[in-house]
Amino acid sequence: MNAVLIAVLVMIILSLLRLNVVLALFIGALAGGIVAGIPIADIITIFTEGIVGGAEIALSYALLGGFAALIAYSGITEVFVNFIIRALNKEQSKKARIIAKISIIGALLIAAVMSQNLIPVHIAFIPILIPPILSLMNELEIDRRLIAVVLTFGLTFPYVILPVGFGQIFQNTIVTSFETVGVDIAFGDVAPNLIIPASGFVIGLIIALFYYRKKRNYETIQISSQQERDTSKATIITAVLSILATFTVQIMTDSMIFGALAGIMIFFLSFRFKWKHLDAELINGIQMMAYIGIVMLAANGFASVITETGHVTSLVEGIAEVLIGQKTLIVASMLIVGLIVTMGIGSSFATIPIIASIFVPMGIELELSMPAIIAIIGTAGALGDAGSPASDSTLGPTAGLDADGQHDHIWDTCVPTFLFLNLPVLATGFIAGMIL
Repeated sequence: MNAVLIAVLVMIILSLLRLNVVLALFIGALAGGIVAGIPIADIITIFTEGIVGGAEIALSYALLGGFAALIAYSGITEVFVNFIIRALNKEQSKKARIIAKISIIGALLIAAVMSQNLIPVHIAFIPILIPPILSLMNELEIDRRLIAVVLTFGLTFPYVILPVGFGQIFQNTIVTSFETVGVDIAFGDVAPNLIIPASGFVIGLIIALFYYRKKRNYETIQISSQQERDTSKATIITAVLSILATFTVQIMTDSMIFGALAGIMIFFLSFRFKWKHLDAELINGIQMMAYIGIVMLAANGFASVITETGHVTSLVEGIAEVLIGQKTLIVASMLIVGLIVTMGIGSSFATIPIIASIFVPMGIELELSMPAIIAIIGTAGALGDAGSPASDSTLGPTAGLDADGQHDHIWDTCVPTFLFLNLPVLATGFIAGMIL
């Protein structure tokens, strides 16, 4: 039995059965480690040491949650949301509601794409932007599963096809991974050979837009504990300045932690609010996002155990030995292995170096063209980022959409994004591997 396969399957099955994701990650890591013959004491040590790698992102999530709560407390988004709701009630036309729905979906899609390149803040915008507009989405009866697909699309599609921002990091990782095994490729060769695989994201998004077009009812729940807000001009200016400060500092320091701290401090130093009220809202926001941070910590521990088993190599070599000479099955198997590994690790960026060291020599031995190998590596790395319970590309959308407790991480984010993004990309990646 392969330890990686067992670990990922156990984790996914337990998650689908609605066992807490943190427990599913730990049990999956334990199962994989035992199958690999690692003593239980060592598994616990490896898991614990791996947690350290996720400390920064966990703290980032917590502080962004607190900052998002302060934004909601300021009332800046509520003013905007109430304005639109009043306009819709006044208009009372089907056309107005459709335009509003399209505008929200389009705006969120643009924001998600921009977060990967133009303003590379990654998931930082989600807990700030999404919770305050949930009431508007409820009024329009928008299915949050569609929004989860839209956000995850915006967080994954750009780095596959656009060689800027996080895309530059992802594609440069592919180039570096090839160089590690003695194969030189140009950075400019990566994006063109990922056009076909990336088209799967677009196809899946279009299908999801039609599939989730029906209305879905949600209860409007007050997220902020403070019912009455001071929405004066000075308060709105304070909120706007805090948002600008957060994004500016994050881009300058490349740290979500210090970006969130900058925005939080502007609220406290503005003296527009009582500190005891801000403190209460900050704590509520941190609590809202703390669970997501804990999941990321557990995911890092899980990834460390998977890497330590060394069974990724044996999995690929075993497949190659059984299917030697059968190009169709080899290409499909390489992509499925990438899907499994990324689903477990939760990061496409971390998956590339692992699979490239095995897939590049194998591809050359099988006499695949270099464009085909690049397409397979890029697709195998990107697969699983959407749909993984441990990926920030799914945890981010859940953090925003579940602010009022009405959006399930597994069934409302991971399952829809897996079906509508991973499966089409798996198909287009296979096509690219066969025809390039």
